[in-house]
Amino acid sequence: MAENSRERALMIAQAAAERRAQDVVVMDMRPLMTFCDYFVITHGRSPAHIDAITESIEERMEQHQIRFHHREGRSAAQWVLLDYLSVVVHIFSEETRHFYDLERLWADAPRVQQPTAACPEPSP
Repeated sequence: MAENSRERALMIAQAAAERRAQDVVVMDMRPLMTFCDYFVITHGRSPAHIDAITESIEERMEQHQIRFHHREGRSAAQWVLLDYLSVVVHIFSEETRHFYDLERLWADAPRVQQPTAACPEPSP
């Protein structure tokens, strides 16, 4: 299940990045906890942006017949949590992300390198 979880986390990170989510981080939580394998942490620039990121992730996962187990915070749009069981997604406002600072709280969790899209060569 771990590799499947990793693929899910990277798919979620990609869906968030496609909506221009800010500072997308994938953390491998397996060495530190038993209730999930990965965290995906990001933030949006506004409540509407956070909502768009959330929708993008949910749509991408539904395309793969993967539905979230639990969702919290969508109406407030300061911190949306999507629980896909093995992957927990945190979509914050920038201020809320800095306040809770999950990356510092879970600093021992290894970061997962995300594939980057190749940049097109500039035309002459």
